[in-house]
Amino acid sequence: MTEQKRLFIGGRWADPSTGQVIDVVSPHTGQVIATVAAAGPADVDRAVAKARTAFDEGPWPRLAPAERVAAVRRLASLYRQRRREMAQLITSEMGAPISFSKFSQATLPTLLLDAYADIAGTVAWEERRPGRFGGDILVRKEPVGVVAAIVPWNMPQFLIVGKLAPALLAGCTVVVKSAPQTPLDAQLLAELVIEADLPEGVVSILPADVEAGRHLVGHPDVDKVSFTGSTAVGREIAATCGASLKRVGLELGGRSAAVVLDDADPTAVAKGIELAGLMNSGQTCVAQTRVLVPAARHDEYLDALATMVEGLQVGDPADPATGIGPLVSRRQQDRVRGHIADGQREGARLVLGGTGQPDGLDTGWYVRPTLFADVDNGMRIAREEIFGPVLSVIPHHGDEDAVRIANDSDYGLSGSVWTADTERGLAVARRVRTGSYGVNQPYTMDPAAPFGGMKASGIGRELGPEGLDGYLESKSVSVAEVG
Repeated sequence: MTEQKRLFIGGRWADPSTGQVIDVVSPHTGQVIATVAAAGPADVDRAVAKARTAFDEGPWPRLAPAERVAAVRRLASLYRQRRREMAQLITSEMGAPISFSKFSQATLPTLLLDAYADIAGTVAWEERRPGRFGGDILVRKEPVGVVAAIVPWNMPQFLIVGKLAPALLAGCTVVVKSAPQTPLDAQLLAELVIEADLPEGVVSILPADVEAGRHLVGHPDVDKVSFTGSTAVGREIAATCGASLKRVGLELGGRSAAVVLDDADPTAVAKGIELAGLMNSGQTCVAQTRVLVPAARHDEYLDALATMVEGLQVGDPADPATGIGPLVSRRQQDRVRGHIADGQREGARLVLGGTGQPDGLDTGWYVRPTLFADVDNGMRIAREEIFGPVLSVIPHHGDEDAVRIANDSDYGLSGSVWTADTERGLAVARRVRTGSYGVNQPYTMDPAAPFGGMKASGIGRELGPEGLDGYLESKSVSVAEVG
């Protein structure tokens, strides 16, 4: 069992203000595998003070953009050398199948760092425009200031790096609050930040609970909050930031729909939904767990989905063959099982799965991969984000009806359409009110493309040039020539 007694504050390891610790529990065994120091409000104050000083007085915001790009590239290089260790840590602390951790939490963050560095190299940090009143206008891109980056446990490194990289490249200083369920990967990232030799105060990484997170959001010296998590918490953060006119970016929940048109191949659809709906054991905000199938071919698609679900290997997340691992906690297990029970009570037909423990697994926070048919879009299992391996099949009666059902949701984060006719698929994609979409593939979180939600799925965009813009302010300077 590992033990970390210190916190990463302002780029240095420091003693915590309290003796509180976080027990890191393996979702596979239910056993404590590590303890780490927990940050309290006083530690948040120290981290923000360091970040404020580094931003107001330090070199980081005043470096040439090329120097910040070079620093982020150093971090990417160091990260690449520790990818295997990062993946193993995440699988051990939150139960993600190792195949998922290796790409999404170890390889993809390095791609993000490189992509953002490339984007920053193309930014017009200063440009002159001819004004309408005779003089020139100098337009500058300047950093927004001290950033609070708050991330959940389900994709910890991808989400941290997706906020940290653009904030650093913009010239901001950053206080990261990692989820208490996943502090180990965050600590490894802190080690890499030290090796990358960033100036003091530029980065702090604090594992902490909700109380410390609220304190960070409301801190008067924080200029922007970037949050990924539940819609309920996002509303609270938006209200706090609105009261002080603090900049805010929110990437929130989803209840996304995969629209299957009547010319789609059932086997290809099932293979796509395996990734789109069940990656990371269903614990992703972009999970497309409402599967809308044409009523006239309903049974064909249902049979293909059932064959796919039945063939998934459930078990030890460290096994490369595992498709479905445990959920992150007993609380999450109970929550998902509650949704499954509600689906049965509401009249949905249970095709596979259910609330029992998977065969052969006596320990761990597992949920059987579950497939429902005869689901009405008004049922709770179709309306609320479940965050587990549960698919709901909903019949539709043509493209218009499918679009209507897909849009009948409080959320608008992701989605896909499956068809033999690409133009027909694009016509559907253009009409579904969601921030990201895939045609004949799950939505791909490409570092070059903006990602974010509509409706209750969030405010703002991450990734791509739009992601960097979120950490920049535009300043206009009127210039009159002398003489």
